[in-house]
Amino acid sequence: MPRGRDNRQRPHDPPPHREEHFHCAPGPSGWRYVSQITTPTGDHRGSVDLAVDERGRPIRLELHASSWQVRGAALEGVTWVRTDPTGTHATEGNVRAHAFTGTSPAFLIALTRLLRLAPGEPETRLRLVAFTDPVLAPLTVDQSWALLKSEAHPTDNGLLTVDEYQVSTLDTGERHTVHIAGDVVLAAPGIELEDLDTPPSAFPA
Repeated sequence: MPRGRDNRQRPHDPPPHREEHFHCAPGPSGWRYVSQITTPTGDHRGSVDLAVDERGRPIRLELHASSWQVRGAALEGVTWVRTDPTGTHATEGNVRAHAFTGTSPAFLIALTRLLRLAPGEPETRLRLVAFTDPVLAPLTVDQSWALLKSEAHPTDNGLLTVDEYQVSTLDTGERHTVHIAGDVVLAAPGIELEDLDTPPSAFPA
């Protein structure tokens, strides 16, 4: 069960950076990721709890940020409820989309499990519902993903396979690269792995 800490910072955000303290693990029915988000001084800023089934579909999502909460799952596309602590401003949503996304590395891992890409395959297009910081507002986005290459790197614990993905946001044309090893994001825009207690878990073929 990998445990670690990511440094999260969007390119145009002012300091302080946020830290995401996570643990994750595959299981017989899928994969789960749980994290707490803090400032560098330890102030709590939110949490992520995402579980996907063996095909990578989100079976449970719970997000907390800025006193807002989102609960969601794959149901007739994706379905969610977003609410404030009192429930006064609760709203429901449903979109014919493939999955959820957001600023947490959890979503990147979940999407790779959904796609199961091989190097050299054509780009695969996805429609996603993104929950944006800081109030978890839902936004529908279209992306395309391609696995550029997989390379094995020697480590103290043996060979570590690193997958390099190219992700394109279709409405803006923006492209970026994501590096993933097993169920841990090593680097992505706004995400940098700072600490990892145990090696990434390997998903079954």
